[in-house]
Amino acid sequence: MKKPFVTMAVLAALFALPAAAAPISLADLSAYFAGIRTAEAPFTQYNADGTEVTGRLFMHRPGRARFEYDNSDVLVVVGGGQVAIFEDLTDAQPLQYPLSVTPLDLILGRNVSLATSDLVVDHREAEDGTTRVVARDQDRPEAGELTLVFADAPVRLVQWMTRNEYGETVVVALGDFIFGQDYSNFLFSPTFEAEQRSR
Repeated sequence: MKKPFVTMAVLAALFALPAAAAPISLADLSAYFAGIRTAEAPFTQYNADGTEVTGRLFMHRPGRARFEYDNSDVLVVVGGGQVAIFEDLTDAQPLQYPLSVTPLDLILGRNVSLATSDLVVDHREAEDGTTRVVARDQDRPEAGELTLVFADAPVRLVQWMTRNEYGETVVVALGDFIFGQDYSNFLFSPTFEAEQRSR
């Protein structure tokens, strides 16, 4: 199966035109993330090649996440400052990237401050009423862009889009979040996952 394109190449492009109403403030969006300790939600991922995959996202802020894909052996584990992509059940040597160079760092960081982040290059309300925050590392244009999409009343993350250096866009639509669950630390350990797969 083709590896789901979920982590690295950060980014998005939207057709959002400026709207009359004001977007949710960056301070309120930062407070939203700061208020999350643990969360999980189902997701549907729309890949650049037209395929769709579903799965479940688990987060344990700061710095930890896990993407489990339905009907797939692919697994993404974020922990210990690393993003590890396991491609099959026997894959004990995952692809690894520092969390700090991925878009996930923007929402998993210990102190989320979108208003002061050098990565935020656009912030506006779209025609559909959602607030869009576009992030890009201007010193690393090859990394692409990330667009976070938020709904209001209450504030919630409903989608993100990434676009890589080749212009390939992936959309991840999130279902309703469940907050406050207790998770084992092993769930977010790339090292533990690799050891389990090597047995």
